[in-house]
Amino acid sequence: MTLNVLWLQAGGCGGCSMSLLCADTPDFSALLGNNGIRLLWHPALSLEGNQELVDLLQDCLTGRVRLDALCVEGAVLRGPQGSGRFHVLSGTGKPMMTWLQQLCAVAAHVLAVGSCAAWGGITATGSNPGDACGLQYEDEHKGGLLSANFLAKGGLPVINIAGCPTHPGWVIDTLMLLAAGGLSATDLDPLGRPRFFADQLVHHGCARNEYYEYKASAAKPSDLGCLMENMGCKGTQAHADCNTRLWNGEGSCLRGGYACINCTAPGFQSPGHAFHITPKLAGIPIGLPTDMPKAWFVALASLSKSATPKRVKINSHSDHVVLPPVPRNTRLR
Repeated sequence: MTLNVLWLQAGGCGGCSMSLLCADTPDFSALLGNNGIRLLWHPALSLEGNQELVDLLQDCLTGRVRLDALCVEGAVLRGPQGSGRFHVLSGTGKPMMTWLQQLCAVAAHVLAVGSCAAWGGITATGSNPGDACGLQYEDEHKGGLLSANFLAKGGLPVINIAGCPTHPGWVIDTLMLLAAGGLSATDLDPLGRPRFFADQLVHHGCARNEYYEYKASAAKPSDLGCLMENMGCKGTQAHADCNTRLWNGEGSCLRGGYACINCTAPGFQSPGHAFHITPKLAGIPIGLPTDMPKAWFVALASLSKSATPKRVKINSHSDHVVLPPVPRNTRLR
């Protein structure tokens, strides 16, 4: 059976849709169709206008059109004063917030595409004048637009395909799993993120791992060294497969020289410090690698730094490889 997908945009920049269009395929429509996915409407991909969209939404609400997957991009704008009038769907006079509440009630599955839709994200930064929130979370707290106990008709909570923006592969793979009936509650992590990417760490596959092992740290953005100790990188704590599932088959934030800011997690947008700085206490990074006790980290870091090869130490403070590895015969004699 074909999976009917409706994609709506709430309060956001549209970056997740731009990312989606970078899926690794020369024919996006065929990729969906060949996997049993029918895109009912998307604001950037559909030819239908406003009235056709409104008619479609009414058909979904009445059951004339089966709504299998509702994808929401962007945070829900509840302001001012809980009225939702900051974002009214054109031609309807009704807040997008109200449309989403009604559509979530009839959809078999609800997907929050991107961290804004999942937790509020960048849209909810600072004083949050728009009263932005996620579909089922407000930052790390359960209960956004929908209740903390919300389950879609298919039996799952909101599926949080978090990221800023989200990886196109995460969206496509999630839709494919739903179309094949292969996504269950056990396939979601405690924050509702699909485990196929959320059970990984950004640290896995990082091209800077040799520098991390020796704690040969970068001192400025252009350096090749590890970005964790000084430059704010949270790749050892961030749940995503960015460095093993490269963007556009080519890169990732870290490969482009940017520290990981843990954009798949709630609250990433307001870390309490500048993104490019690693907060420390007594010289030790506050955000230690996942599951690592502080005493172990201090001991291993001290040992690693004392054993750092000259090549790694010099290259870590350069924007290119100054000393290449020395060829060595590894054949057993």
